[in-house]
Amino acid sequence: MIQGSRQWHEKLPFALLGYRTTVRTSVGATPYLLVYGTEAVIPTEVEIPSLQIIVESEIENTEWVKTRLEQLMLIDEKRLAVVCFVQLYQQIMARAYNKKVRPRQFEALPYNTSDD
Repeated sequence: MIQGSRQWHEKLPFALLGYRTTVRTSVGATPYLLVYGTEAVIPTEVEIPSLQIIVESEIENTEWVKTRLEQLMLIDEKRLAVVCFVQLYQQIMARAYNKKVRPRQFEALPYNTSDD
């Protein structure tokens, strides 16, 4: 464990990994997914392979390239789905905010142009 604030830079990569791979409520996806179109492979999954790693390691290079190109084409679809999710989230937040708003009516005061 690192003690003191002078060594914060040693923990920064771990903090960034956590931030980039955590699902955001507002968009329903991770920042990593939105940028790269696929979920991040956590470093522990390299030592102890997950199903995603096992599946990708057993296909040939040409098949992997084809699969990767298909994934890249799906990025736009995933981003569009996130945009829809964001719009829905904004509507929900607007409804919650608008419940608390009290409507008010204002009257315009007569404008006096005479110099008294």
